[in-house]
Amino acid sequence: MRSILTSSENLENFMQIGETRVRMSALRILILGLMGGMFIAFAGVASSAAVHTLGSAGLARALAGAIFPGGLLMITFAGAELFTGNMLLSIPCLGRRVKFRSAVKNISIAYAGNLAGSVLIAALCWGGGYFMTTGGLMGGYAISVAAQKSAIGFWQGLSSGILANALVCIAVWSAGAVKSAAGKVFCVYFPIAMFVISGFEHSIANMYFIPAGMFAKLSPVCVDQARTLGVTDAMLDNLNFSGFWQNLIPVTIGNMLGGILLVGLTYWLALRNKDKKA
Repeated sequence: MRSILTSSENLENFMQIGETRVRMSALRILILGLMGGMFIAFAGVASSAAVHTLGSAGLARALAGAIFPGGLLMITFAGAELFTGNMLLSIPCLGRRVKFRSAVKNISIAYAGNLAGSVLIAALCWGGGYFMTTGGLMGGYAISVAAQKSAIGFWQGLSSGILANALVCIAVWSAGAVKSAAGKVFCVYFPIAMFVISGFEHSIANMYFIPAGMFAKLSPVCVDQARTLGVTDAMLDNLNFSGFWQNLIPVTIGNMLGGILLVGLTYWLALRNKDKKA
């Protein structure tokens, strides 16, 4: 038995996955979306804990990139809904196997669930004293990350979001083609590590990182630590709900474009004739 599907077989695989996914109830999508947001947030928590004392930006990104793929691996093996990965519902939509409105329903509910799960983990970290680690430096780091993300411009967020979700969807597409657990780990790990190391913007990850910084900002100790990391008063002032959506809107649009156009549409155009023959 072959351990990997051909590209055309994988296209059919995603057609069938899409048909199954859109038949789920709204409540099930919401619950699985909550889990997906939690899993990505856990990856953010662990990667931040590992790198928050490092002075080298390159080393910090490399270490975060080594840890963060665990979030999508949990989603892959435990089962959850992830808004960004669900951009591959574009494949069965283009193949007319799934109605557009059904796909929109799925991704909208998954997005809401991801937001709830991510913010929940950020709130629990605040309540559990996570941000006071190393004398509040953890919280200072969280504020620094969130403040920088809240300050990015629309086009920067859009472009970076496109790049991030192109890699996420490549990871999901590749993992769908292999049958072994080890193969799926390999397929997921490297594209996700690449997007984290490159510093690209991922909407669901930011649903944890920015609220985490907002919670940490409630502590004067964490704010003082953030100032030692170069966070200015203007950046602190911008770290609020307005700054959160200033980041999330363009990054979300970019994630959608990256997943739909650079992966879903591209593979459908390349393989649709083979799919028709099959």
